[in-house]
Amino acid sequence: MRRDEKSAGPAGRRSRLLYLAFFFPPSRASGVFRARATANHFVEAGWDVTVITAPREFFSYYLDRGSDPSLEATVDPRVRVERPPMNTYHWETDVRRFSRFRKALPVVADRFYRRMQSLFLPEHYIGWIPGLLKRAFALHARNRFDLVVATGNPFGSFAAAWLLGRLWRVPYVVDYRDAWTFNQFTEKVRFGPGTRTASWEARVLRDAAEIIFVNDGMRQWYAERYPFAADRMTVVPNGWEPEFVGRPAFQPAVPDRPLRFGYLGTVTPYLPLSVLFEGWRQARTDPLMADAELHIHGHLGFFAQTVESLREQLARHEDAGVRYCGSFSKADVAQVYGETDVLVFCVPGAKYVTSGKVFEYMASGKPVVSVHQPDIAAAEVLQGYPLWFSGDRLDADSVAESFIAAAKAARELDPSRHARAQDHAEKYTRSATLQPWEARMRTLVEESR
Repeated sequence: MRRDEKSAGPAGRRSRLLYLAFFFPPSRASGVFRARATANHFVEAGWDVTVITAPREFFSYYLDRGSDPSLEATVDPRVRVERPPMNTYHWETDVRRFSRFRKALPVVADRFYRRMQSLFLPEHYIGWIPGLLKRAFALHARNRFDLVVATGNPFGSFAAAWLLGRLWRVPYVVDYRDAWTFNQFTEKVRFGPGTRTASWEARVLRDAAEIIFVNDGMRQWYAERYPFAADRMTVVPNGWEPEFVGRPAFQPAVPDRPLRFGYLGTVTPYLPLSVLFEGWRQARTDPLMADAELHIHGHLGFFAQTVESLREQLARHEDAGVRYCGSFSKADVAQVYGETDVLVFCVPGAKYVTSGKVFEYMASGKPVVSVHQPDIAAAEVLQGYPLWFSGDRLDADSVAESFIAAAKAARELDPSRHARAQDHAEKYTRSATLQPWEARMRTLVEESR
């Protein structure tokens, strides 16, 4: 059987997936890579895939520097992408672009907006939902969908999936890239029992055919909170894309050049930057680290108001070899990895945080230094990676020791150890992590017909 025949139903009809993913190319948000990979994987497996996402303007205009145009070209052309209009009331700050109603009666307009939130779901992305529903119903009327999958955040997509699933009588699945009612970085509950958001979450989970999470820590938290849905909760880990990173050949560190350490990813105020830089300064006193440089690749924050403070924080450590190299497109990621000797995995939070970048780091086959709490979910992924360097605590002394050990490994790296590192990473390609889930969804659709 050909791959494109796998999900064919009666008379050869391909199963139709409606995928609700607000953050989708050209968005550069971290969760976009999971969404892009999901759509591509399902269409490659023989599904007819339609994605409903946000308008391009939202990423390029309302989220300053929130767009990476090169990503759109990486979406399989067989994926149908729909971008219905969106109410951007909360995001619009230019009075010249206000509606006539908002210009004439700003107080009334604000009260109306808050009232709509209180009646439905208190989320600022709620303006996306009316257009989403209108487009979804029009598409379904022409050619029936067999499955709805929603990925969050934003979690208005979950509420939309619940509504569509009930009205269309088709199964729906929700994908927790992030936690909804608690903050996975601080581990504090954001919306307790009795709140409108918690009520919506319980409603969505009660009827969902499957609930998936990026790591088992988050799954366990939700299983304890919603035991009635625990048997439908599973884990679909993140992964890495060979088409972006490739499978780099062994490349030793250049002998007559100082070692080059690299962090790739968005720099946010959540990162433990003070510990990172203090540990880096301590490590640089070791002869192995003489003149070593720490290159920071990526955007500074997701919003304009955080850019300058982060830029100033990085600049304070230029005397210690810290270099901010700016952002890079996904098309350039292989080159950045190739020019780096040791990768720095610096992430916030505790046991509920995985991050997608760790999978790419392992695929490079190079030493990885961890700068994070020791019990985060990403540590489970790194277990067994032969070039992982991490202490048992998050402080400057431990980070410095990890930097020095990784520097030694980079200088001594040989083809055999490099190959073992890549073998570990091979278990986490997007194809490897998504295939079991796609197979379950195919069975789910077949049983629901």
